[in-house]
Amino acid sequence: MYKLETKKDLWKLIRSILEGALLIGLLLAATRILTTSKGYIPYDPKDPNVVSGADQGFLAISYFGVDRRSTDTLVSVRQLDAQLGALHSLGYVTVSQEDVENYYSRGTALPDKALFLLFEDGRRDTALFAEKILEKYNYKATILSYADKFGEGDPKFLSPKDLNKLLKTGYWELGTNGYRLSYINTFDRYDRFLGQLTSDEFVRIHSYLGRDYNHYLMDYIRDEDRLPTESTREMESRITQDYRGMEEIYTQELGQVPGLYCLMHANTGRFGNTQSVSRVNGRNIQALFRMNFNRDGYSLNSRESSVYDLTRIQPQACWNTNHLLMRLWDDLPDSRKEEILFVSGQPDTAEGEEKNWELRKGAVEYEADSIMLTTLPKGEGLLRLRDRSAENVTIEAELLGNQIGGQSLYLRANEDRSRCLCVSVQNNQLIVSETDNRNSTDLFILDLHELVPEKDRVSVEEDSRDALAAEFTTRGRFAKSAADSMVFYSAANDAKQTPAASVGEGAEEYIPEIEINDSGRVRLTVRLEGNTLQVLVDGQDVTGVIPVSVSGSGGIAIGSSWGGWGYSQRNVADDVYDGVFHNLSITENGTCLYDNRLTGPQKLWNTLQAAWIGTINWFIRNL
Repeated sequence: MYKLETKKDLWKLIRSILEGALLIGLLLAATRILTTSKGYIPYDPKDPNVVSGADQGFLAISYFGVDRRSTDTLVSVRQLDAQLGALHSLGYVTVSQEDVENYYSRGTALPDKALFLLFEDGRRDTALFAEKILEKYNYKATILSYADKFGEGDPKFLSPKDLNKLLKTGYWELGTNGYRLSYINTFDRYDRFLGQLTSDEFVRIHSYLGRDYNHYLMDYIRDEDRLPTESTREMESRITQDYRGMEEIYTQELGQVPGLYCLMHANTGRFGNTQSVSRVNGRNIQALFRMNFNRDGYSLNSRESSVYDLTRIQPQACWNTNHLLMRLWDDLPDSRKEEILFVSGQPDTAEGEEKNWELRKGAVEYEADSIMLTTLPKGEGLLRLRDRSAENVTIEAELLGNQIGGQSLYLRANEDRSRCLCVSVQNNQLIVSETDNRNSTDLFILDLHELVPEKDRVSVEEDSRDALAAEFTTRGRFAKSAADSMVFYSAANDAKQTPAASVGEGAEEYIPEIEINDSGRVRLTVRLEGNTLQVLVDGQDVTGVIPVSVSGSGGIAIGSSWGGWGYSQRNVADDVYDGVFHNLSITENGTCLYDNRLTGPQKLWNTLQAAWIGTINWFIRNL
C-alpha cells in the first residue's frame, strides 16, 4: 500500500491525479470530435418544401482534403464546419450519386437546393475529420481514392477496409480519381526535361517546376523536344491499360468499380489535350462509370450538362466562408442569386461591428480581432466607418490577405471616393495615391520584395543548382535499384558542389512568381497629419514624408480588390479576393475612433482557447 510520508509524496500524488484527469479529458474530447452516433437520413422526395419539382440543377463542391488545421491544400475542420454550416442554414440538401444519375437518365426532380459534395485523394485525415461534420448537418459526400494506393500501405490514405467502414455509416459514397496520380512530359523551370514523375517524386520537387507538365492520361508521352515517343496505337494501349489496372484493383479489393470518376487533370478540353487522347479516355470512361466530373471552377450543373462532363468548384484552403458563397452566388442565374445570404460572423461580434461599419460592396465577416472583406467577382469590397470624419489620423493594421489582390485604407474620403487619399498593398506592392476630382495620382510605389534582406535572397544560379540537386536526389530516393540510386545520389552531390554566384556577388536574383494562394502578412502604420503622409511597413519607415494635396476632414474606409488571375502552378482560377484586416486601430490626435485589438481578459481567453485546441490537435495526431 502506497504511503504518503512526505509533502513531496503528496505533491506527486496530486500531480499524477491531475495528469490522469487531463489525459482522460483529452481522450474524451478527441473521441467526441471524431466519432459519430447517428446515421444519415435521406431527404424526403415527397416534401414539397424540399422538392417542388422545379428544375434547378445542382451545385457541386469538391474539397482536396481536410485536416485539423489548414495547409496549402487542405481546409481546416473549422473552415469546413463553417462552410457546410452556412450552406445548411441556407437550406441546401445533399444528393447522392443515384439522385444525380436519375436526374439525367430519368428526369427525376432534385431538391430545389441540391448540393453534391466530394472529397478528393482518399486521405485518411479527410474521412477522420469530415465525418463528424457530415453528421452534424446530415450531409452525404463522395470520397475519391486512387487504386494504386491500396497496395502501397501508406497510412495517409484510406485502405479498402477503411472505405467499406465508411460506406456503413451512410454518410459516404465511393468514387475514384483513377488508377494513379502520375505526371508526364515534365520540365523544370529551367527547361530541363524530367520526363515522367510519380506523385511522390512530384511532391518533392514541385517547388522547382512551373506548369510545364501534364497528367499521365492527358497526352502522348513526349521527349525533350516535345515530340511523341509513342504511336497512336501505343498511346491508346497505355491509357486503356491504366483503366484496366484500376478496374482490376477495385474489383478485387471492393467487389466493384465505384460509379463516379473525376478525370485528372480537369479543364483540358473534352477528355484530353488532343482529339485522339480524348477519344480513348472517353471510351473507357463511359464503359466503366456512370458519371464523370471533368471540369472545375464552376459549381452549377444543369439538365443540359452531360453526366460525363460535370463540373465542380474546389474551395482553396485560403478561402473564408463568404469567398465560397460569393463564388456560388456568381454561378447561380440572376433569378436565384437571392438564395445566397452571406455570413457576418458570431452574432454578438457582428452586431457590435455593424454599428461601427457600413458595408458598401462585397461581403464582410467579423471576428474578434479581424475583418474579412470579400470582393464581388472581379470587383471590390468596401467598408466605410460610420459617423466618422477625420483629418489627422494614425492607422495601424496587419493585412493578412493573399499577396495577389488588394487591401486598401482610404483617408479623407468623400462619399464616392472621387476625392481621397489611399494607402494600399496590391499584388505585393505598396502604393500611396491621392484622388482629386476623380483624377488619381500615384505618390509612391514600392515592391515589397525589396524589403527582403540580401542574405535571404537567392540568385538564379543558386536556384538552378538547387533545382538540379533536388531532382537528382529525388531520382535517387525512388530509383528501382541500389546501383541506379547511387548514380543519382552521386550526381546530386556533384550538383550541390557546383559553384554559383550569390546576389551579394552581383548575380541575377531569382524572384519567384507570386501564386494566387501565397499568403501575405504586412504590418502597416499610416500617419497622416496636415499636408504630409508617412507609411511604415513592419516598423520600418519606407516612404519618408510624402506631401499630399487632398486636405480637410473626410471619411475613413477599408477596401479589398481582386488582383487579376495571377499565377497558379495548380491551374487555379479565382475571381474573388478576401482582404483581412487584423488588429486594426484608428486614432485621431490620440483619440480612438476604432480598435479591434484584443486586450485584457478577452486576449487571455483567446490565448487559452488556442492553447487548448493546439493540445487537442497534438493529441489527435499522436493517438
